[in-house]
Amino acid sequence: MSATVNNPFQHIVEPLDPKDPTQQFYNLSKLGDPRYGNERLPFSIRVLLESAVRNCDEFLVKSSDVESILNWKQTQTQTVEVPFRPARVILQDFTGVPAVVDFAAMRDAVMKLGGDPEKINPVCPADLVIDHSIQVDFNRKSDSLQKNQDLEFDRNRERFQFLKWGSKAFKNMRIIPPGSGIVHQVNLEYLARVVFNFDGYFYPDSLVGTDSHTTMIDGLGVLGWGVGGIEAEAVMLGQPISMVLPEVVGYKLSGTPNQFITSTDIVLTVTKHLRQVGVVGKFVEFFGPGVSQLSIADRATIANMCPEYGATAAFFPVDEVSVQYLEQTGRDAEKLAYITKYLKAVSMFRDYNNVSQDPDFTRIVELDLTTVVPCCSGPKRPQDRIAVSDMKSDFESCLGAKQGFKGFQIPPERHSTAVPFQFNDKDYTLNHGSVVIAAITSCTNTSNPSVMLGAGLLAKKAIECGLSVKPYIKTSLSPGSGVVTYYLKESGVMDYLFQLGFEVVGYGCMTCIGNSGPLPEPVVEAITQGDLVASGVLSGNRNFEGRVHPNTRANYLASPPLVIAYAIAGTVRIDFDKEPIGEKDIWPTREEIQAVEREFVIPTMFKEVYEKIEVSVNERWNSLVAPSDKLYPWDTNSTYIKSPPFFDGLTMKLKPPQSIHEAYVLLNLGDSVTTDHISPAGNIARNSSAARYLTSRGLSARDYNSYGSRRGNDAVMARGTFANIRLFNKFLNKQAPKTIHLPTEETMDVFDAAERYIQSGVPLVILAGKEYGSGSSRDWAAKGPFLSYERIHRSNLVGMGVIPLEYLAGDSAESLGLSGRERYTILIPEPLTPRMLVDVKLDTGKTFQVRMRFDTDVELTYFHHGGILNYMIRKMSEN
Repeated sequence: MSATVNNPFQHIVEPLDPKDPTQQFYNLSKLGDPRYGNERLPFSIRVLLESAVRNCDEFLVKSSDVESILNWKQTQTQTVEVPFRPARVILQDFTGVPAVVDFAAMRDAVMKLGGDPEKINPVCPADLVIDHSIQVDFNRKSDSLQKNQDLEFDRNRERFQFLKWGSKAFKNMRIIPPGSGIVHQVNLEYLARVVFNFDGYFYPDSLVGTDSHTTMIDGLGVLGWGVGGIEAEAVMLGQPISMVLPEVVGYKLSGTPNQFITSTDIVLTVTKHLRQVGVVGKFVEFFGPGVSQLSIADRATIANMCPEYGATAAFFPVDEVSVQYLEQTGRDAEKLAYITKYLKAVSMFRDYNNVSQDPDFTRIVELDLTTVVPCCSGPKRPQDRIAVSDMKSDFESCLGAKQGFKGFQIPPERHSTAVPFQFNDKDYTLNHGSVVIAAITSCTNTSNPSVMLGAGLLAKKAIECGLSVKPYIKTSLSPGSGVVTYYLKESGVMDYLFQLGFEVVGYGCMTCIGNSGPLPEPVVEAITQGDLVASGVLSGNRNFEGRVHPNTRANYLASPPLVIAYAIAGTVRIDFDKEPIGEKDIWPTREEIQAVEREFVIPTMFKEVYEKIEVSVNERWNSLVAPSDKLYPWDTNSTYIKSPPFFDGLTMKLKPPQSIHEAYVLLNLGDSVTTDHISPAGNIARNSSAARYLTSRGLSARDYNSYGSRRGNDAVMARGTFANIRLFNKFLNKQAPKTIHLPTEETMDVFDAAERYIQSGVPLVILAGKEYGSGSSRDWAAKGPFLSYERIHRSNLVGMGVIPLEYLAGDSAESLGLSGRERYTILIPEPLTPRMLVDVKLDTGKTFQVRMRFDTDVELTYFHHGGILNYMIRKMSEN
């Protein structure tokens, strides 16, 4: 991956240091091309250019691709396809397990086709961080951290054994053990190279990851974004990503935020702004003097939320602040020296105060940081920002509004419903808006010392003022790495957090991914009895319906200090300006926080934590025994790891694409159906199709675990597809994980209906609105249905051989008069071309056209093979 033999650009290779001719780089300034020499290309496009130049072999990457990137000012609007070979791949275990399952099954398939199974090996370096394995079962109890980790290790032993097998069986794959932290924070603090020094070449660090929030690393100046697990597997096997050269929106920051503003307030403001601007499928690159006011943690917080505003990447080029962060997090001086020297040599080192370095952008939008106010986002989407001063009125407006993103449709006479209950022998009352979950969680904020220390200082002041949190509220603190715990303890604020109930319960994605664990039974009964819109407040990045907890219908994203403030208040129906929670102002200023950060967030902490991360962080992992075979010995009794059926019956011969005749509609969906609706990651409901399957395999409800933990078993995941309780199906006109089997008019679970159609030999289509597939980069959201699209989900569908069809501009199910009860015939012509129009004929006699969303020739190739993995198996099986 460092350089390509027979590269036509070999003449621009030179040593970075003339004294050491063995350490070389491709000096882009020697291209002799004014389009690069005048330094007007966006910095993010320069990274794509360097990769194309270095990897040019006139086969996978051609000279014409380099020309297309150099000519970005013209090609950015021409749907020009270019290949990109990232320097590495990062995975977390929820998406990493299915990747390793697929690799194991591909080895079996290659062997059956007469090939060498050991050809199935990562070519591109891959880091897999086991971070999604913690559920908040214990909180506000002695040693909750150890109890949660022990319980999760017992629950997930099979998965962990399988991953340990993978780390031995596959070359170039590194596993970071459970309990180390959240993938994106570990990436930021430890794994990021910024500049690679490999095989005698220097080149920019870049990556793709199997989680949409991979973009967090863009805040450090490492270009990266989320892709589907299927696409990541192809990159690991040495295939470049085929991408349409993107437009780049320049986001200019100016001004200085006021002393009470947090980075979370800034990112929620940016998220709403860029959603309104419209940046889906584009790069966003930040520039302007305001950037220098932001720490790397602040920038990373903004970059982390990139999927919520829909961009592909949110890039902050490397500057002196980036280098200072690398020093702060314990990177050694030798690396810092060559990082700076290399980036300056290739014109990729930024001075945000130097306007002469500002590149040309597709368009420019601006934000004055002085205009940012404290805010939250919710109650159902990350882009729905609300000023804290408006929270009370906004919630009360949502309470009675029509069911939707900003509505719960509660009748006016029930807005004051109060339900008394007992907890620990004391009397309490729940109302609409009562906070029942308050979680400081997620890589978005726990990687940022300023907001974490801000929360600690607020807790200290709250305790000193005699304030407390009601004991029935499920509070938790789940940092993204052990470094957070270290500096919270050293600065003296951890004890105050603990007194308010914010005890460390684990290191990993927890409440934000749906691993919030159970609420107290009296709380659940009160919510159910009053049909209450209870609230969760979390410092996460996602609050889609049904994601955080089934019993919290309103969920708000907030900074860690605000999480504590709302936990103390016990409700989101409060205006802090008019209804203060204490007699003194307990909100810390930026100056207070920065003084503590300078004293206590120091390099030795990072070095001490990360030096032992791969060897001694988890003794149970170290003692875990895994198989040593090159082919995985599948256990047919396992309910976690199962050989998938995707390659059954695969031959070397391709089958021509078939038209779809007389298909029924499985689901009739509206706008903003997220991957959480399509493929939930949270707990498995006891009345679900997946639960019935697990029960039939001898498991009790307490052992179901989550959908995320069972992504290595296709039988569970297929049954979990569209199993979100908040799925709104127009056939039913209500929220439920069900549909109508049209031939019989029976209402049933979506999987059961799909199975019945399959048994009848009937094809299926799904009708959906705009932003279908937004949210997490979940490959099972595409694998399950394999039984405007958002970018990652569309590419995932293509990777599974599923046809994504898009209404033409101005068309929708409503405008075309589609009820979903029609039978659909879709004529697939030959030959297929990217983005071609195809005809849809209904049994009613109506005909209309849709666009087939195969955007590149490479995607068409994958479709003809039945998916990207089938393509790779056939390629690896060739003699």
